[in-house]
Amino acid sequence: MNFDPANDSAADGAPVLTVSALNQAVARLLERSFPLTWIAGEISNFTRASSGHWYFTLKDNAAQVRAVMFRGRAQYANFTPREGDKVEVRALVTLYGARGDYQINVEAIRRAGVGSLFEAFLRLKEKLDAAGLFHPDRKRALPMFPRVVGIVTSPQAAALRDVLTTLRRRAPHVHVVLYPTPVQGQLAPQKIAAAIDTASLRNDCDVLIVCRGGGSIEDLWSFNDEDVAYAVANCRMPVISGVGHETDFTMCDFAADLRAATPTAAAELAVTPRADWLASLRTDATDLRRAMRRAVSDAAQTLDGYTRRLLNPKTRIGQQRLQLLALSTAMTHAHRAPLVRARHQLDRLGERLAACTPDTRAAHAALLGLRGRGAGAMVRALQQRRAALAALSAQLELLNPQRTLERGYAIVTDPAGAVVRSPAQIAAGAVLGVRVAQGSASVAVATVRPLADRHEEN
Repeated sequence: MNFDPANDSAADGAPVLTVSALNQAVARLLERSFPLTWIAGEISNFTRASSGHWYFTLKDNAAQVRAVMFRGRAQYANFTPREGDKVEVRALVTLYGARGDYQINVEAIRRAGVGSLFEAFLRLKEKLDAAGLFHPDRKRALPMFPRVVGIVTSPQAAALRDVLTTLRRRAPHVHVVLYPTPVQGQLAPQKIAAAIDTASLRNDCDVLIVCRGGGSIEDLWSFNDEDVAYAVANCRMPVISGVGHETDFTMCDFAADLRAATPTAAAELAVTPRADWLASLRTDATDLRRAMRRAVSDAAQTLDGYTRRLLNPKTRIGQQRLQLLALSTAMTHAHRAPLVRARHQLDRLGERLAACTPDTRAAHAALLGLRGRGAGAMVRALQQRRAALAALSAQLELLNPQRTLERGYAIVTDPAGAVVRSPAQIAAGAVLGVRVAQGSASVAVATVRPLADRHEEN
């Protein structure tokens, strides 16, 4: 039996891959297996294409790998690598399918050692932020009319020339005080902080600019010192930080009252151009002159109106005298007319009252007669009533029990106080009360004899 590899593959049913499919599958496998990671190495064979892409080799002592950084990522790098630079790249491991070359796609690049510096930068920033050095409430407003501007930088720095040129161009009337200090080196942080403290202690400027030209993170590291941040925050006058370029940030920027993108921008923020102030003054002067002219014109028109209304004093007095006489006449008439009308009205009311008042003299005489007759009738009625009363009193006196008792009679009462009228109310041995004219007595009953028994004895 003859062995045919082609027939054997077909019999197994396994797919036949193209080279492109194989490379794509390997690329996907690499990308899934190796996520974005930081890789350290040395730049070699660096090429910048016309398209803006970067091509280079990243190597160490024992190996190398091809790398590409596309234009969309390269434009955000803060430096352009050179042959032999030690760098750290954040890259994705992949495969270039056209050639089957293993390579890395670089997303970000930084100088070697920047990673540890950046971590230290973040730790210090968090510490100073927690201490309140970066709080917005600590920020102070810049003076509107600074007369003296202080500068903390190196006398040999290009940033100083930029700041002086900008100040001379914008505000030549402003005085400048330089507080020299190195801005790079091992002792630079302490000297920068000392220069800021000296400016604060002397207090001879209105605003202080702390500046330095651009550079790598290592070059700007002196401005990431804790002492520098505290010196900026505790400075008596407002501080403008102009360290590095627009994309560079330092602790000095965060602690300052205002951050400028560049030293030149710091100078522009510190002072307002003299031409702007002069233009503003000219505008204000023009407005003031217009307002004064308008006020004088209004006053002149008012004065003309008063002049037209002003008369000769003698004529004015005569008019006022006539007006006073007219007012006096009107007041007199107004005072007398109501009085005359009230008097006429009172006379008419008196006449009406007299017409309505009845003649009471006859009624008064009749009333006097009736009063006399009534008094006589009352006297007679009173005498008659007194006589009737005397008669009734005599009759009542005759019926008075006391008079009966005075004639020798007595009133007998049982123990209950009831008057005894019948022998049936009396029992033998009972104690009865006897009332006579001059008093009363209690008697015991020996025998009781009704009136019928007495008639029988007789």
